[in-house]
Amino acid sequence: MGRLFGTDGVRGVANADLTAEMALGLSVAAAHVLAEAGTFEGHRATAVVGRDPRASGEFLEAAVVAGLASAGVDVLRVGVLPTPAVAHLTGALGADLGVMLSASHNAMPDNGIKFFARGGHKLADELEDRIETVYEEHRRGEPWERPTGAGVGRVRSYDEGFDRYVEHLVGVLPNRLDGLRIVLDEAHGAAAGVSPEAFRRAGAEVVTIGAEPDGLNINDGCGSTHLDPLKAAVVEHGADLGIAHDGDADRCLAVDHTGAEVDGDQILAVLALALREQGGLRSDTVVATVMSNLGFKLALEREGLRLVQTAVGDRYVLEEMKEHGYALGGEQSGHVIILDHATTGDGTLTGLLLAARVARTGRSLQELASVMERLPQVLINVPDVDKSRVTTSADLAAAVADAERELGATGRVLLRPSGTEPLVRVMVEAADIDQARSVAGRLADAVKSALG
Repeated sequence: MGRLFGTDGVRGVANADLTAEMALGLSVAAAHVLAEAGTFEGHRATAVVGRDPRASGEFLEAAVVAGLASAGVDVLRVGVLPTPAVAHLTGALGADLGVMLSASHNAMPDNGIKFFARGGHKLADELEDRIETVYEEHRRGEPWERPTGAGVGRVRSYDEGFDRYVEHLVGVLPNRLDGLRIVLDEAHGAAAGVSPEAFRRAGAEVVTIGAEPDGLNINDGCGSTHLDPLKAAVVEHGADLGIAHDGDADRCLAVDHTGAEVDGDQILAVLALALREQGGLRSDTVVATVMSNLGFKLALEREGLRLVQTAVGDRYVLEEMKEHGYALGGEQSGHVIILDHATTGDGTLTGLLLAARVARTGRSLQELASVMERLPQVLINVPDVDKSRVTTSADLAAAVADAERELGATGRVLLRPSGTEPLVRVMVEAADIDQARSVAGRLADAVKSALG
């Protein structure tokens, strides 16, 4: 069996790959594994369960709740809330486990299950592996001890979760947003309620788009993966800025008053300077992945800040931050982690803090984001090659060395094997787009020749 858990939980097409039976079985297995690990020792176990608005989330939530309760875990159903809200409430309520049903930015037919440990942190890899093992044992008919009578879990709705999360978000802000007009694109997703409420409570005048989820329209032509509607709305309404989330609102991308995109690297740069000014940027360090634009690194160096880079994936960014106590990290895609206030990427929190910086400085988002210049970036996928030899081919190493010499200090080359397909991704950055395309094309040919 291939590993069920990916970098962000278990995902698949709902009712095909990810079935009600699987959701129930994984929940039972998670309860047993955490009990074995001593998480529930000395008290009655409690779990927080939330979901995004996907239609499939309704039956998957029912399956998860049934599985947990059948294993003796009390369940607090918080309903439709963002992933970071479930993580926050897991910690704030002292729950032993959090479960979020979402496939984030994926299309509506997909769904996923993500587990959080006590405190709202991602489960350790070894616990996920053990959950898979126990799930398979139960699926093959291995008996398990089932509580009866008063031992079964109780289920209740926790409607206070909405207000508690919004209060947390607004309470984090260093200043109010009075005087700002902000367009929010909620991707017809999990933040359609909490994000506009939080921005309004913070003082902003709010215009919403993509905020009418019907279970079928999540991420459909809107949100952080489709910025054109937000760009048009910002210009149409004369807004100061726009904020876009994905389906589960752990991402944030932005648009300035002219309709120009402000990506995750630029957001990180703006927030890094704000945190340093407030004395909250520990070790003057920001954590990002190797896919961050070279312009981001050059901007931080110019500002006297240090960049630590990790493998692609917000889980690796978070691991590096937790290990060394860094306060800020994220990805170009808009996953931004402010570790003093969240245990995962939080798109609403990120957007609020970005808007707070605009309000506090009196400078436009366009001006603030100009702290970094995005260098032209070209990405070519080279399929049907032996990706395992990327780091061992002498011919390929020579081609990369030639490219790096040509680009000098204002360019960068990255060759990365895909984690899921038989292909190699060639990424080239340069001060000039034509040079970036030329070098990327030559390197793609070199990958085909050396690894084909």
